[in-house]
This record gives sequence, C-alpha cells and structure tokens, in this order.
Amino acid sequence: MKTRQLQNEAITCFNPRTQEATMSRTLYWLQGGACGGDSMSLLNIESPDIAELLGFLDIEVLWHPSLSNGTSSHHRKLIDEILAGRQSLDILCLEGSVIRGPGGTGMYDTHERETKKDLIAALAGKAQFVVAVGTCASFGGIGADGEIEATGAMFTKTKKGGFLGENFVTAGGAPVINLPGCPCHGDVIAGALTALCTGTPLTLNEYNVPVQWYGLVVHQGCVRNEYHEYLIEEEHFGEKGCLFFHLGCRGPISYGPCNKLLWNRRSSKTRVGVPCVGCTDPDFPQPHPFFRTRNIAGIPLELPDGVDRAHYMAYKAMAAAAAPDRLKKRETEV
Repeated sequence: MKTRQLQNEAITCFNPRTQEATMSRTLYWLQGGACGGDSMSLLNIESPDIAELLGFLDIEVLWHPSLSNGTSSHHRKLIDEILAGRQSLDILCLEGSVIRGPGGTGMYDTHERETKKDLIAALAGKAQFVVAVGTCASFGGIGADGEIEATGAMFTKTKKGGFLGENFVTAGGAPVINLPGCPCHGDVIAGALTALCTGTPLTLNEYNVPVQWYGLVVHQGCVRNEYHEYLIEEEHFGEKGCLFFHLGCRGPISYGPCNKLLWNRRSSKTRVGVPCVGCTDPDFPQPHPFFRTRNIAGIPLELPDGVDRAHYMAYKAMAAAAAPDRLKKRETEV
C-alpha cells in the first residue's frame, strides 16, 4: 500500500446532522477485539478533560466500559431498548476489531453468550454515526491476518468492505468514520465527537479517514527534519540524526497527527528517538521487521511521500555533499 494515495485520490465531504443546541446526544462505546488503549487515550485528554468535553457537547454516555457502573442486567436492558427503538443512539464508537472467528461464527468474542459481531451489526444499524476508534476498529489491526479473523468495521486492511460492507451507511446516511492510530490520539477522538455534535463538516479520504487530522505525514513537524533533508542518518538508537534510512522510521511515509498533536502535549516517538512504526496505516502492523529499512542497493523500497526512485538517487548524493558541518558534527558528538 502506497500511503501517498491518501491525499491524491478523490475525497468525499461529509456533513454531520445538525441538532438543536439544547438537544443531548447519546453515545454508546462498544469494545470489540481491543486492548483498551483508545479508551485510555480519550480519558487522558487535558483541555478540555473528558468530563468537560461531555458536558460542553451535552453528550449522554449510555455505556462506556471504563465510565459506566451499571449492572449486567441494566446493560442488557439498555441494549434491548436501543434495538427496539425506544432509546435513541446518536453515536456508536467501536473500539477494537470485529472478531469473526472461528470459521465465521464470531464465538471467539462474545457478550452474554451473544457474539460481539452480531451486537455490532445491530447497534450500527440504529446509530446516526459510527466511529471506528483506533486502527483495529478501522482496518482490522493486529488480528486481521490471524485465526481470529479480525476485520475493521468497513475495511479489512486496505480493502473496502470489512464487516459492515462497502456500501454501508448509518441511519443518518453516513459511512463509518475511521480514526486510526494505535492508540488513536485522544484529541482526535475529542475533535471528531465535537465535529459530529456541532455539525462541523468532516472531509474523508478514500479510507474514510478525516483529513483534518490525517492529511499530513508524521514527518511534518518532526524535530529531526533537517537531518533527514541532508541524509544524516543514524544506525543506532539514542542519537540525534534521522531515523528513516537505517532504523525503519515511517514518518516520511505514514499519515498521522503525531508531530502536530503531541502526546501529553509534550512529545512524540520521533522527538524521543523512537522511529515511527506507521500505526495509522491500513496495513499496520507491517509483515516485515520494525526498526529496519528494507532497501535494494542502498535505496529504500518505500520512499518518502512524493519522491520517486530516480530523483531520490540523485538527491541522496547531492544532499550528503551539501550537509552543513554543524549537522555532520551532531553525528559524532556525544
């Protein structure tokens, strides 16, 4: 998959349903095959914090596994009320992949003897919006190539369709909105919920991902950019140069907000010397080793977005020759 297609392909504009300012929005958060990292990311937002966000947007959380304290019978009644149409459901947030195994039965992931996949399908049919939170929910993630038969809500890796089907639309006429990341940044989740509740348009690319947060590569905003431009590359962790050529950093290839929206408003992987692993990519996790750059005769198999092989070869020699001494010294300074 060439991630550069994310901006070059046709995109669609999606305008959320506008509600009256005094009307509460209901939200149900369903956890499928997931680690819970996206929930933890959302719970860690700071300005506004989670309580302020829900209050400002007037969101009534019908259920969230980390926030709700209702009994099992209360939860069962809530689900029955939603499916019967007696309880409205504005936003369904799906965290984690849809588990279809073994053999398409879905019995690897159940809730009260009911398969989660059937519950996901039923609730998705009642919701005005479905938001796939995280890479697993968006594209299948780590289990998409395994025996659990995991898939995303509307995509399996790069292939459109997923669990709900390529032509799925919600009761509000919208496709599934994908917010990839492992985990998704809490501010992205908060921003998407804000857009849905306030009627702010979201522009989606061909993977149903909002370009407001995923329209730039991770490389943009990286503090190591100057080293990258002059091909001053590191072979070992803990040094100050670029991590792309030898250590497999996908920052120039993968789209995501990590150097735009800093984690804990402080840092990112590349800022602390850890290569980007491309966790927002539809085909994450990659089938080849992390922290290693695949190459042929010294030319990476996957080049920075917008650069072809011939230009990269010519650029490589010129950039290295033109590198300022102050950058070259950074390679050897402790």
